[in-house]
Amino acid sequence: MRTFVLIAAGTALLCPQLAAAQREDRQQNPQQIAQSVLATIGPGTRWGMVVVDDQGREVVSIDPEGRYMPASNTKLFTTAAAFWKLGELDQPDQLGGASVWLVPGKGKVPSVELVGRGDARLSSAPDCKVVCLAQLADAIAAKTRKVHDITGDDTRFIDQRWSLGMSWNNIPTRSGTGISALTLDDNEMKVVVTPGTAGKPPVVTLPAYFSVENTAQTVAAEPATLAVDRLPGSKVIQVSGALPASVPKIVTLGIDDPADYAAWKLAEMLKKRGVKVSGKVAARHRIDPQAGAIEDRPAPLYTVLPPPLSEDLTRINKESQNLHAELMLRRVGMMAGGNIRADASVEGGQKVVSAMLTEAGLKSHQFFFADGSGMSTYNRIAPRGAVTFLRWVKTQPWGTKFRETLPIGGVDGTLAGRFRGTSLEGRLQAKTGTLNATNALAGWFTAKSGRTFTFAAYANDVPDGVIATRIMDAALVKIAESQ
Repeated sequence: MRTFVLIAAGTALLCPQLAAAQREDRQQNPQQIAQSVLATIGPGTRWGMVVVDDQGREVVSIDPEGRYMPASNTKLFTTAAAFWKLGELDQPDQLGGASVWLVPGKGKVPSVELVGRGDARLSSAPDCKVVCLAQLADAIAAKTRKVHDITGDDTRFIDQRWSLGMSWNNIPTRSGTGISALTLDDNEMKVVVTPGTAGKPPVVTLPAYFSVENTAQTVAAEPATLAVDRLPGSKVIQVSGALPASVPKIVTLGIDDPADYAAWKLAEMLKKRGVKVSGKVAARHRIDPQAGAIEDRPAPLYTVLPPPLSEDLTRINKESQNLHAELMLRRVGMMAGGNIRADASVEGGQKVVSAMLTEAGLKSHQFFFADGSGMSTYNRIAPRGAVTFLRWVKTQPWGTKFRETLPIGGVDGTLAGRFRGTSLEGRLQAKTGTLNATNALAGWFTAKSGRTFTFAAYANDVPDGVIATRIMDAALVKIAESQ
């Protein structure tokens, strides 16, 4: 017994810093824990964090009313607006999908109009099972063996392919692809670059809708310097740099005019079915908010309808899918607005989001949104405003279903690789956000005590080379373990 006491006393004497740190951890409150952990990031980063317990008490409050760029945290508000206003989200999506019409063409040869209905799930994949462009092509081929023009019509929404504040360099990428009521394959296309023999250009494979400028070279070994790019508005894919002989590369790029691309793809499908296309392939857009209602038509030749909208809302939040979020914002505006023509826009959707946040108790200075996905650098949210909103969501009849759309820490979605192996694995549901020196996370976690906490955390102006998410996650884990 004496030996045990002497050893224990000796440990304390030999490691006074450890003993002091243990005492400090036990004595610190959540506010001190958060400040201590966040300070380890070093200078430059601007932090905002609010954590509220299940009784509504703020246990952490760091710059609560500061205005922070939320990045993809914006999707929280867009998807919540759909739950708040649209209704019947678990039923087949009767207003989504796409339709085709045969209309007067040239002489006795009809023209084709492919009309998007504002949904994101139309597919041309060979293994497509539902909402397939092939179904529309089959319907046309069964009706006629000749068509004249093929028009891709996205006039259900106003032509706003990019929101205010979108960084121009993101436009050619899959993250910034054009937004259109006629969407096909997520408005993305793949460029496959296959190495040739050393000293020769690699082979570039891509849809014939695009052309390629290939100045790249195959090299015997690393380093790889291959670059695949496209200027905004251009159909020319630029391939340059060096590609090692054993390393093929696949790059996904965005499409600027999705309605035009969808019409071109339909024309290619019809040709493969033996249908002659004698006219031009083009797109029809709507600039005037008061014009071009596609509802003023006879019944279509064929319509494909997608699964329930709830599935798409889950994809938006779990995967942080930008295009789908932008389309959801416009649909919310169209369905909730008083004018189906004028409100099918970014502005129409934001009216709904603003009305929802006002009902939730947020003040006007606590939020501003220029888009539905978070790609805009104009978006702002105050941490306290985000927490006020999330606490209001929990009181709504749709609150539980909304929460189920969010990624789970260490389990799935954009949080699959975070919080794994910590006390918050499987115990945190939240929406992420990453953009231009910005990281965000907001949602709920279950603390060590079993109590549920609501939180919002934002890091803005993060310096190059600094990983703010690690610091953010560490702070939340320590806060949860202290409660």
